[in-house]
Amino acid sequence: MTGYVTEKEQEDESNRGVIYPEDHHHVGGDDDETPFPDLNRDHGERVAFQEVSKESAGSGSSGDTTLANQRQKRTKRLRFGTIRKKSGHSKHRLRKIGHHVPVLSNFVDKSPPDDEKSSKPERHLYFNQKLPPEDLDPETGMPKAEYPRNKIRTTIYTPLTFVPLNLYYQFHNIANIYFLFIVILSAFKIFGVPDAGLAAVPIIVIVVITAIKDAIEDYRRMALDSELNNTITHHLVNLNNPNVVEDNVSTWRKFKKANTRFWGGIAKAIMKFIMTKIFKQEVEEKQKAEDVDLHTIATNTTAVSHNSSHYEDNANLQPLSESVTNQSRPLQQVPTHYSAVDPNTVTNDSSTNVSSLEAGGPSPFAKDDSVIDPFVEPPRDAKFKRCFWKQVNCGDIIKVYCDEEFPADMVVLSTSDQDGACYIETRNLDGETNLKVRQALRATSGINHSSDCEKAQFQIEAEAPHTGLYTFNGVIKWKQRVDNRDANSEMADRSEPISINNLLLRGCTLRNTKWVIGYAVYTGPETRVMLNSGSKPAKRSRIMRELNINVILNFVFLLVLALAAGIVNGVYWDKTASSAYFFEDEIGSTSAVTGIITFWAIVILLQNLIPISLYISIEIIKTVQAFFIWSDTYMYYDVVDYACTPKSWSISDDLGQVEYIFSDKTGTLTQNVMEFRKCTINGVPYGKAFTEAQLGMLKREGNDTDAIAAKARKDVADDLEVMIQKLKQHYDNAQMDEEHLNFVSSRLVDDIYGKGGKEQQEATNHFLLSLALCHSVLPEANEEGRMVYKAQSPDEEALVDTARDLGYSLLDRTRNGVVIDVLGQRVEFEVLCTLEFNSSRKRMSVIVRMPETGKILLICKGADSIVYSRLTDEGQDAIKQKTAEDLEEFANEGLRTLCIAQRELSEEYYRDWAVRNQRASEALVNREGEMEKVADEIERELTLLGGTAIEDRLQDGVPAAISLLGQAGIKIWVLTGDKVETAINIGYSCNLLQNDMDLLVLQLEENTAEEADRLLTDYLHRYFGMTGSDEELAEAKKIHAPPESKFAVVIDGDALAVILKHDLKQKFVLLCKQCRSVLCCRVSPSQKAAVVEVVKTKLDVMTLSIGDGANDVAMIQKADVGVGIAGVEGRQAVMSSDYAFGQFRFLTRLLLVHGRWAYRRLAEMTANLFYKNVVFTLTLFWYGVHNNFDSSYLFDYTYITLFNLAFTSLPVIFMGFLDQDVSDKVSIAVPELYHRGIFRKEWTQLKFW
Repeated sequence: MTGYVTEKEQEDESNRGVIYPEDHHHVGGDDDETPFPDLNRDHGERVAFQEVSKESAGSGSSGDTTLANQRQKRTKRLRFGTIRKKSGHSKHRLRKIGHHVPVLSNFVDKSPPDDEKSSKPERHLYFNQKLPPEDLDPETGMPKAEYPRNKIRTTIYTPLTFVPLNLYYQFHNIANIYFLFIVILSAFKIFGVPDAGLAAVPIIVIVVITAIKDAIEDYRRMALDSELNNTITHHLVNLNNPNVVEDNVSTWRKFKKANTRFWGGIAKAIMKFIMTKIFKQEVEEKQKAEDVDLHTIATNTTAVSHNSSHYEDNANLQPLSESVTNQSRPLQQVPTHYSAVDPNTVTNDSSTNVSSLEAGGPSPFAKDDSVIDPFVEPPRDAKFKRCFWKQVNCGDIIKVYCDEEFPADMVVLSTSDQDGACYIETRNLDGETNLKVRQALRATSGINHSSDCEKAQFQIEAEAPHTGLYTFNGVIKWKQRVDNRDANSEMADRSEPISINNLLLRGCTLRNTKWVIGYAVYTGPETRVMLNSGSKPAKRSRIMRELNINVILNFVFLLVLALAAGIVNGVYWDKTASSAYFFEDEIGSTSAVTGIITFWAIVILLQNLIPISLYISIEIIKTVQAFFIWSDTYMYYDVVDYACTPKSWSISDDLGQVEYIFSDKTGTLTQNVMEFRKCTINGVPYGKAFTEAQLGMLKREGNDTDAIAAKARKDVADDLEVMIQKLKQHYDNAQMDEEHLNFVSSRLVDDIYGKGGKEQQEATNHFLLSLALCHSVLPEANEEGRMVYKAQSPDEEALVDTARDLGYSLLDRTRNGVVIDVLGQRVEFEVLCTLEFNSSRKRMSVIVRMPETGKILLICKGADSIVYSRLTDEGQDAIKQKTAEDLEEFANEGLRTLCIAQRELSEEYYRDWAVRNQRASEALVNREGEMEKVADEIERELTLLGGTAIEDRLQDGVPAAISLLGQAGIKIWVLTGDKVETAINIGYSCNLLQNDMDLLVLQLEENTAEEADRLLTDYLHRYFGMTGSDEELAEAKKIHAPPESKFAVVIDGDALAVILKHDLKQKFVLLCKQCRSVLCCRVSPSQKAAVVEVVKTKLDVMTLSIGDGANDVAMIQKADVGVGIAGVEGRQAVMSSDYAFGQFRFLTRLLLVHGRWAYRRLAEMTANLFYKNVVFTLTLFWYGVHNNFDSSYLFDYTYITLFNLAFTSLPVIFMGFLDQDVSDKVSIAVPELYHRGIFRKEWTQLKFW
């Protein structure tokens, strides 16, 4: 690694300065279609950039002239995901247009089925080497693989397509088609319309207003696209990228660009004039958010200069100096074996350094593996140059600086950190703000300069693009000399697996790391964030669905009136003995023709029976209702600075008709702030706590809860004081957080220091050391010097926090392991391998080498059922029995339990396993399955160490909210992953279950359909006298009142899986229909969604799902109304929801106040709108009765035409968002008012008639 800056590199870095262009339109090449390349950026300052020179894409190595000419003739990049065929046609785009135009869909290729889409071929990307013949088209010599541009486009329209496409979309509305038909009829004078132009005014106004609204929305999308596409990054130039070729701009595309610039410039000027103040406010808010978000936290491994510019590379692309990175104190040698740390032998000697690397041990990869060939003399033409995101290609080398976002999905090649680590924030993907670590590949970690890239050659094989945010399978391959010191040594094939831990996803932000160099593997529409950006399922409210029927009925009524008028008028003109026969001219040639003409004239006359302003009035009303909901300060949660946010404005009236609520528990009813309360070590329980579940148990038993709770809390407080005193007597732990110490057990402190015997001392210390080692937590130091931990799971954070408070502090995470402060001694443990947690494994393990003895230990933590099934059968019966009893007691107290176990591995066994694990990690097909098999093999024959118990406390106001919703007639189901007993106790503590309720527990002795059917049939017949027939289900659909019986159903996941799999759903729904509350335990995300679907379809009821995590997304999207909690598990649920807020208790106000108001207001508005139109049109019809329906006008035609649009629109609109029958306080005080919404009394077909 060089330690000086060459003149060429200084010149390279000078290219990163700001240069002002001569021509805006050519920034980024001819493929810049956006009319706004100069959007304000960087604190509102306008920054322009020089046209990127075509020479910057020049080849760094000699190439074939013929191939170069062919590359200039043909483009291989995709246009918005469009594949250009040899014929010049774009089948993909034609297919897309065909989806919008039904006539074309019969003539274009059909989209491939889903199974074909998911089976895309793996991609092979090459760097600094020619493509092999099998990857070239033999006819053209061009690459076979085609990759999309990095430019994204989320707009619906372009300046060329806006008018025709918007009109096409608007005339999907049958009411618009009807009024267009009326305008066409009015153009014929025979129908007696005085002014055909005036007849077109209503439909023109409606269409223009809607078009303006759509144009504003699309303009906002275009502005955001333009801002994103023109974001600055740095890519490597003057080094050929063989994966893509130059993009030539066709004449058609130039024509489109000219239109875009012309019309876009006009639109920009108009929007700038209209929305100056709006954009100014947004810029200020965005700047304020950036000031808060662009924070950095100093870590032990990476330091960030807060004053340095993103565009000044003072580090010369080198890792930080030793003075910066080596901030941790010297490692101290521990005089005792780590499985039994004797605190009495602790000294303050710091003269001896211990490195875990000295112990040796196998490693899957050689430390000198590198894609860089040291014997290649680089031409030093390559350099990193500023570019726009849209100019990034698949296969480019990208350099990203601290606090910048990643422009594409990139493999980490190297970082400014010596350990190759970088820290990222994934808030734009999943809403999580805690930092995550990503690791550079070992083989590429030496790429620190642009010249290093010229000396490197490699290829990357990656899986096809997919939507998974947490999985990635790939492998990097290269050729390397057997002896790197000999230039004539033979070349050998090398490879290294690439996982999600080596992948940086587009939209994530680099934090606490000066720079990262990455290799773009997915660009544009193939990036994970774009693949996951599909809109959530469109939902329409119940009233809107029924309204279409009412409009059709009105149309039928209109036709009946017109038919009657036509018949009467035709018969009238058929009479010869009348004055009209002698003195008036007949309109038609015959009486029948006259009747037909009269029919259409009456249709025009009575056109207001179909209210043209109905739909746009409803849109205005729901928009204002959404604003009122967002503005309600009673639903603002200041802890996370989050107001109740409507994300779907079209279903506000459904909030007033919700009959069933399906709720997650963790993070929804609870705070998702985990507190370590109890543990069991070597069969000995520790910890004093009084939990909310214990309070629920006391309520269930009818005890005096207040007195017992006060006594228990006093005992805990007293023991906490004793515990802190004892800890300080033995070891003054600077890392202990006394104010937030949740685990209370003075007895455990005694056993740590040997008062409980040598054996228990060894077990206790080793248990705490295991907690400090087995995790994926990132340590950081706060302003006081105390370590704080960033964990992906709050459970992990609670475990590591407790280990820290008891003397086992995690200080640093290095490339090779972790540094632990063991009762005052700093020790580095080499982490050989980490087997990560996932929802199917339900466990995680780390393999560490003990620094003193060199022994290899596997430490595993996971669900008790999983760990117990993997324990060895030798000599553990007593501890297994006692630990199981302790964990059962913890679960009954409402605590979340985990088991800790370990296995000692021999050197030979681990070496063999490491080879198999490496092979599995390099698999491109079914990598997860292969790695799971290898992990399952080593996570066996475990020795039990103990268990932990963590409490997740209820949110404020949850019991009162559940009680209030119950009084409103809403049935609440809680879907949780807890055990049955834990869920029951939590149910009592949150008022979901009452003391007078009888619990019907659905747990199967045998997981068979016969056993489940027998149990369901028995409960239905014994308690409710039902059989589960179709007639009973039909009757149940008509009943919306709360059940009178005092029953609650509790079902576990195994029984639920059997019921959902077999034809037992009807009996299950009927049983639950008769019960006040339902608890579903140990359920998976898919089971949650299935339960919601079954209840919604079987009972035809309005459902609402509420959750806070990614595992609740399916349930939220399946319900009629989805609510997301903006909690600590990320914002996946919020992003997929229809409404979002910070606490469960806000749900009462959302439903009982805003929901009831919205439902009642919309029902009254719709009824009044139809009523005024019927009164007006029947007046005209009654006038026709007295003049033989000759189509004469009672009022001036202007009044008839503008009756709905101008003269009577505002009263009903104001009624739709201002009318109140009772105040919000009364709505909360009398929740029974909500019953009318559940019974659907406000809007019925009888009310319509």
